[in-house]
Amino acid sequence: MRCTPMRRTLRFPIDPSTALVALVLVGTLLTAGNGFGQTFVDDKFRQLEEVLPTPTEVRTASGSPGPRYWQQRADYEIDVQIDDEKQHLIGRETITYHNNSPETLRYLWLQLDANIFAPGSDAQLSSTSPDLSDVSFRGLRRIIEGERFDGGVKITEVSDKNGAELAHTIVKTMMRVDLPGELEPGGQFVFNVAWNYAINDAKVIRARTGYEYFEEEDNYLYEMAQWFPRMVAFTDVNGWQHKQFLGRGEFTLEFGDYLVKITVPEDHIVASTGELENAGEVLTPRQRTRLERARQSYEEPVLIVTPDEALANQKEKATGKKTWIYRAENVRDFAFATSRKFAWDAQACRIGERVVMAMSYFPNEGEPLWSRYSTHSVVHALEVYSRFAGDYPYPVAISVNGPVGGMEYPMICFNGPRPEEDGTYSKRTKYGLISVIIHEVGHNWFPMIINSDERQWTWMDEGLTTFVQYLAEQAWEEGYPSRRGEPKNMIEYMRSENQVPIMTNSESILQFGNNAYGKPATALNVLRETVLGRELFDFAFLEYCRRWSFKRPQPSDFFRSMEDASGIDLDWFWRGWFYSTDHTDIAIRGVRHYRLETGNPEIDKPAEKEERDAEPETIAEQRNRALPKRVDRFPELKDFYNEFDELDVTPQDMEKFAKKLEDLEDYEREMLELDREIYVVELENVGGLVMPVIFRVTYEDGSVEELRLPAEIWKKDSAVASRLFLARQPITDFELDPYLETADIDRSNNHFPPKPVESRFRLFKREKKKNPMQKQREAEEKAAEKKAADATAASDDRDV
Repeated sequence: MRCTPMRRTLRFPIDPSTALVALVLVGTLLTAGNGFGQTFVDDKFRQLEEVLPTPTEVRTASGSPGPRYWQQRADYEIDVQIDDEKQHLIGRETITYHNNSPETLRYLWLQLDANIFAPGSDAQLSSTSPDLSDVSFRGLRRIIEGERFDGGVKITEVSDKNGAELAHTIVKTMMRVDLPGELEPGGQFVFNVAWNYAINDAKVIRARTGYEYFEEEDNYLYEMAQWFPRMVAFTDVNGWQHKQFLGRGEFTLEFGDYLVKITVPEDHIVASTGELENAGEVLTPRQRTRLERARQSYEEPVLIVTPDEALANQKEKATGKKTWIYRAENVRDFAFATSRKFAWDAQACRIGERVVMAMSYFPNEGEPLWSRYSTHSVVHALEVYSRFAGDYPYPVAISVNGPVGGMEYPMICFNGPRPEEDGTYSKRTKYGLISVIIHEVGHNWFPMIINSDERQWTWMDEGLTTFVQYLAEQAWEEGYPSRRGEPKNMIEYMRSENQVPIMTNSESILQFGNNAYGKPATALNVLRETVLGRELFDFAFLEYCRRWSFKRPQPSDFFRSMEDASGIDLDWFWRGWFYSTDHTDIAIRGVRHYRLETGNPEIDKPAEKEERDAEPETIAEQRNRALPKRVDRFPELKDFYNEFDELDVTPQDMEKFAKKLEDLEDYEREMLELDREIYVVELENVGGLVMPVIFRVTYEDGSVEELRLPAEIWKKDSAVASRLFLARQPITDFELDPYLETADIDRSNNHFPPKPVESRFRLFKREKKKNPMQKQREAEEKAAEKKAADATAASDDRDV
């Protein structure tokens, strides 16, 4: 890389109408041989037509649901009981399945997610070995208990609506129910399932569900998810999506209405998807009064059950039982939490024309953090996600503190961060709590409303949720410490080797958090800030959410919707960010500085003479200067050419120039008087990811100017490109990506002239470790000293 620009003479006209002009100089196409003399071009702008599915009347080319779009539906009536003595769940459900597809069905599939806890499950058998060189007690316990625990689903009945037994087959985490006859398009089928299973200790066997045991007071807190046999989604894309549940790839589900009766010890408080139908039977008059007051409180939460009341409630166990009834409409799943330890607060939040109740349930172990931040975080998430992804459609939104670190379901989510036992907490814990609540509440949009296939495409729920989470975090306070979203935070991952494209099935992803959460969120942030701009992006993103609310989008629907609504071809962006592991590393490889020849000898020749005279002397020229010269001894050898300077201006030069001017048009004469500095910047796409090029140039007088070039600069050649700058004064510095907006992994090549990379190092003194003999001798000396001290103490006691 050259440290100073190379000056050259420019001999073609330049349009002087702007101060800073950029135009393409055609480069050489990057080619690779295939062994037969043929070449191919690595076309980063190739359209995705051969990759995306062919549009149909179900899913159109614009990314919208088509006129023949359909999806199935399943309604549930469920009775469930928690056995608090045995930590067991017993349930019975009636499912009404609606066949809205154009196909005739002869069997139905249900998910039995708890079967991942059955001995010999695929989840257990396919798990790889941990690093046994350093295993914690807790980690080893999880391995051992995972082998011992049987939490598989025990199916006790599958029958039709009249009680007649239905043939069924359990296939790992799925169950096929054979229909007594054909279920025609437009028909429905009603059947019953009864089941039970042992609930996992979520602190020992980590999962998205389970109980937490509080040994000191012998109490339990339950967070129940994936707890009932649920209908497998039947779609126009996959048919039955019965890809087995291995634990990472989440859930593909159908919308429906739920009526759920939850029987628990009578001193329990139940948080649940849906609205409470029988508050008069399960809440005290004081709790109902406080709940009504909370419906009018828009500024701060109202405690329905105070921490002191929860503390008193958990001291003695009730012997009776109580049934809480919840109803939820048009949801794709149902979860609940129950414990006698719960404190409970609530606050009203206005979203459009709807008043939503934001609520939090937490044990005293969550205080003082939870009563201060949880419900405020719920409200904030509702407001921000509603602005970017459409108004929240449900009546409640709940955050529950328990053993599950972060997991989402319609209207309810489970979140783990707690303060220390003394009530203090770190900055990381505080912002971890706020962020996880924003994230999990945000999942109400992705995938609870915009119902993507989580079993296949993790990024469609986690990545989109993390992106809007970043927007919400930045709207919380100045300088919020967001972990994901900023391109600069993705640099280490983008430069790593052990990664796969975003468009990879959930179970096959490497570096799961970075791939499914961080990189998609970063990509969308780059798309919003750098490629489309906020106005275009926000319109297109909201349009995608509007189109696919309460429907089932695929990746192609997202890609096509964003292009359709923004009016910008983004195939290059999806190809690079989602279908490849290329990264951003755009380098300035050199700068050429050109001078425009005016043709006027009185201007051009002095300039050339100045350049010539400014050239450095070679080492030989310096040493040869002192040598005796023959022409000094014999002056008669000098002639005209010893005095002649070809860069001197002659009358003949001026006559020739005057004649040339006579043949030029007026605008051509103006071109010759152009007073501009002309630079050509040579760019190299080292990382392979085509991206817009953002320049910041600094002029000789200290002023700064920016130029944003679209990604299409790489259209002719995705490896190299050149840019021409036409400036009114000399440029002293070129800089790429000055605002760290493209996740460029190497800033050392972003400047011209190059700048040193600033870093720091620490000094340390290597300590010599003691050998085993030294350690043994030291132990013996300490033992002798202790023995002598004990003898002295005993002697003192006798003297006394």
